[in-house]
Amino acid sequence: MKTEWKIAIGLMSFYALFVSATPAPLLASAQHQAFWQKVSALCGQAYEGKIVKDTDGDTFVGKKLIMHVRKCSGREIQIPFHIGEDASRTWILTNTGAGIMLKHDHRNPDGSYHPTTMYGGHTVAAGWPQMQSFPADPYSQQLFMTQGLPGSVDNVWQMLIYPTVFSYRLVRAAREFQVDFDLSQPVSPPEAPWGYEN
Repeated sequence: MKTEWKIAIGLMSFYALFVSATPAPLLASAQHQAFWQKVSALCGQAYEGKIVKDTDGDTFVGKKLIMHVRKCSGREIQIPFHIGEDASRTWILTNTGAGIMLKHDHRNPDGSYHPTTMYGGHTVAAGWPQMQSFPADPYSQQLFMTQGLPGSVDNVWQMLIYPTVFSYRLVRAAREFQVDFDLSQPVSPPEAPWGYEN
């Protein structure tokens, strides 16, 4: 088993134990807390999105994009991101007490972990009630280098939430991607993402 694969599985086990065994701490700032509450208020709902910015020009073209705020607690928020029939991605927000961590749980169709799973980052500033930024952490940078994706080491992911729009954004040098989800029109929640139970 490759080293990065072992690390990913170890991280998942640690997160599961950490989330279940300890009470949720207070978030580090009022801005973090306000953002967390705004996202948590969407819990149980699903929304359709559209790509509004893509410098590559061909990401997910023609696919139906659905985010589902599937599971929420004071410690963790799980948001599967369905791309057509592809249910491989789940965004996981974790309240660390020092801020908010974003991880991308990436699975194969059989539920096993994809080689590039659990990449993401942690907030490094208070941010705003409407937006938080997550620069790639050292684990993600090492993972990207190991997987032959050196251009991704400078990734910064952002989540923005307003009364009628939730945005997921990726920015780095020469690359920008953003999908906006319409919060004014909930849709039927999809099935569980790969690796999760209905």
